[in-house]
Amino acid sequence: MNTLVPPRAEAADSEALLRRLEWTVIRRLDGLLQGDYRTLMRGAGLDLADLREYQHHDDVRHIDWNVTARLQQPYVRQFTEDRELAAWFLVDLSASVDFGSDTRAKRAVAREFTGVLARLLTRHGNRVGALLYGTEVDTVIPARAGRLHVLHLLQRMAQRPAEAPPGATQLRDLLIAGQRIVKRRSTVFVISDFISPPGWEQALAELSRRHDVTAVRLFDPLEMALPDLGLVTMRDAETGEQLLVDTHDAGFRARFAAAARAREDALLSSLAAAGVDTLELATDDDLLDAILRFADLRRQRARLASGGAPAHLVRNEARRAS
Repeated sequence: MNTLVPPRAEAADSEALLRRLEWTVIRRLDGLLQGDYRTLMRGAGLDLADLREYQHHDDVRHIDWNVTARLQQPYVRQFTEDRELAAWFLVDLSASVDFGSDTRAKRAVAREFTGVLARLLTRHGNRVGALLYGTEVDTVIPARAGRLHVLHLLQRMAQRPAEAPPGATQLRDLLIAGQRIVKRRSTVFVISDFISPPGWEQALAELSRRHDVTAVRLFDPLEMALPDLGLVTMRDAETGEQLLVDTHDAGFRARFAAAARAREDALLSSLAAAGVDTLELATDDDLLDAILRFADLRRQRARLASGGAPAHLVRNEARRAS
């Protein structure tokens, strides 16, 4: 049965969570990023921050003709924003993110990641907003600044049922809502396990044409490979369907791992085709390491303009190095 946390408990839990994150992650990031938080935001200021391939609706005045001539395809300049911008979190809190094989579920990881990034951004004057999705986009939190606003965001995430109701995730609905609600160009984090029927890929590509989008892909190690646990009842969180499987069967475990690899390859290809950066975040990840991987990913984007490694290779190398 779905239950809600009492309001006072939500506030105390959110305050405790944010305080823990500030001491264990954010304080340490202050000494490690050394100003790299500025690379989270892209705009039209005076300081050149990055180069990327030209996309439909880009301002042609920002095309870098020297790089375009060298690489034989148009590239545009991106500049460090010299005014406040908004960052938006599009958070998938559907039934499948309730899964976690150890002490943390994907839902908890999404909340912690959102709290850290939101606090990092608001500390430097930026505003953050959020769209929360369960079986539909049921919560819109307008973009504001300040620690109290970050606490409000975390509380709204905590107010949701302890377990989302079953139902197929329609990630496309969340992305289309993001296009409709986020009017001005912003930094957008799509936080999801991307377990959804096809159809979201085009919506993500359209969102990335207007905004600086990062896909934060949540997953659990048990979704990639099964240990030998004998007979196990598996339940599909999206449909509620249950199936008894024999994990002692080496052939079954091999087929499961192969299917997981195939889905992984297809997902990463779809994200790359949509033109978004991707941060892979596991339930057993150290959040500090994950944020540093994200900052490193942003730094590596400049290599693309000079013929460096493709984005998906940079992303996978960063994860292996961690």
